[in-house]
Amino acid sequence: MRVTKYTHSCLRFQGDGVLVVDPGAFSERSALTGADAVLITHEHFDHLDVGALTAALGERPDLTVYAHADVLPQLAEFDGRTVAVEPGAELEAAGFTIRAYGGQHAVIHDDIPRIANLGYLISDGTDSVYTPGDSFTVPDAEVATLFVPLNAPWMKLSEAIDFVRAVRPERAFALHDHLLTETGAQVSDGHLERLGGTKYAHVAPGTTIG
Repeated sequence: MRVTKYTHSCLRFQGDGVLVVDPGAFSERSALTGADAVLITHEHFDHLDVGALTAALGERPDLTVYAHADVLPQLAEFDGRTVAVEPGAELEAAGFTIRAYGGQHAVIHDDIPRIANLGYLISDGTDSVYTPGDSFTVPDAEVATLFVPLNAPWMKLSEAIDFVRAVRPERAFALHDHLLTETGAQVSDGHLERLGGTKYAHVAPGTTIG
C-alpha cells in the first residue's frame, strides 16, 4: 500500500485500485486523478470540495463516493454513485477493506451543533492505516500507521498526544495541518515526537509513504 499525503487532510491510497480520503478545498485536485473510490469523513469544506468531486465524477463513470448518510444530501446530484456508511460498517472499495468508526465530529463549542463524522481504518490485507476525520475516536483494532490531526479549532495538542498513545500505532504522521504556521508546526511536532510514544513525522504535501 502506498499513501500520498496531500495538503491538509487529504490522503490518496494506491494498491490494486486508487482510494482517496477527504479531498477538501485546501487539497490539490490532482489527488482525485484516476480515483476508483472516495471516502468522506464529514461535510466540512476542508474535507469535502463538492466542485472537485463533481469534476472527478464527470471524468470517472465508475467512481463511487462513500460517506455518512448525513453528508449525502450535499451529493444529491450524484444519486446512484454514493453509498451511505454508518459507524461499525465494513466495506470493500478500490481493493481495500475499510471499517468505519465514531459517528460524531469533535466538539468545537457548545453553541455549535455537532455533525456526523467517521474515522476510517483502511487495510490491504498486510498494512493498515487509520484516519479519524475531525475526531479522536480510537479504533478497536491494531493500527500500523496513524494519521493524527495536528491543529484545528476543535482540538488542543494534548488531545493529539493522548490519541497517539491510545491507538499505539507503529508510526504516526501529521494530518489536518494547513492552518498552522511553519513555526507553530515545529513546536507541535516537537511535542508529538517526544511524547507520542511512537515514530512520528510531519511530511510535506505530495509525500508518498510506502
